[in-house]
Amino acid sequence: LLSVELMLNATNINFVAFSQYFHDVAGQVFVFFALTVAAAEVAVGLAIIIALYRAKSTINIDEFQLLKW
Repeated sequence: LLSVELMLNATNINFVAFSQYFHDVAGQVFVFFALTVAAAEVAVGLAIIIALYRAKSTINIDEFQLLKW
């Protein structure tokens, strides 16, 4: 999830830069939508971590056998 977040932030920087260069607000509007998607992604990741903690009372990844195939 972290790599997707970094890619979203990189595209947001590009959209803002091109929006400033071309004097167009469409890129900045798209950034707000991308930030909304990123916030939802963080909420899903946090929900997964909380669910795993409630199931095993730990967040040590080595103790989770249910994540293996």
